[in-house]
Amino acid sequence: MAHLNFTQQLGRFMAVPQVQTDAADLRGALNACFADHPRLRGYVLDEQGHLRENVVIFIDGQRTRERQRLDDALAPHSQVYILQALSGG
Repeated sequence: MAHLNFTQQLGRFMAVPQVQTDAADLRGALNACFADHPRLRGYVLDEQGHLRENVVIFIDGQRTRERQRLDDALAPHSQVYILQALSGG
């Protein structure tokens, strides 16, 4: 099963889950996660269901480029990292 890892930056707002899923793509994995952790959705996706500008996702070490469909394929043992991009100086 694919494993979703949320970075601890979100920990100041809520408990940060570690989620395992058998979803075939990123959208399915995120939807499964949000079903159990609905507050997390607003930190990751915008009102249209697209990835927020300040969030980046890596699947097996590769940054996702598609921010609307979120249809990147997941392998059975994929490692998915969801991070808030940091800015400032």
